Amino acid sequence: MSENTENYKKGLEVLSKIDPHNYQNIVNSFKDSAAPDLGTLAVEFNYGQIFSRPGLDLKSRLLAAVAGLTALGNTEQLKFYINGALNVGWTEEEIVEAMMQMLIYAGFPVALNTILTIATEVFSKRRNQLSSNLLEGE
Repeated sequence: MSENTENYKKGLEVLSKIDPHNYQNIVNSFKDSAAPDLGTLAVEFNYGQIFSRPGLDLKSRLLAAVAGLTALGNTEQLKFYINGALNVGWTEEEIVEAMMQMLIYAGFPVALNTILTIATEVFSKRRNQLSSNLLEGE
């Protein structure tokens, strides 16, 4: 598959806004997988076509992704999108509130797994990273 399409380029641009420090590692992680073209498809479709649509800004789309993944109980991808939501300006409190809203639709077990485990893990990791950066003078 070609990585030179317009949708691929738009997708990389969106990904770089979601996670400016790790987006290239994410894309490269597919290259040695069982389905190397899956990464190209994900960039082109998810980010180049869907996340790039008019009608919602990136910040709103990321909160929607957090809510949807919370409702589905999809803990692995949820980590990425919580980080992305924080990167574009959502606060921890706002993210937790969006996740809490999913209690109505997904129930308490999903909320316990996503909020108490995943959100807590992401928030703690970011706080520890920030503390380390401050101690190192960055």
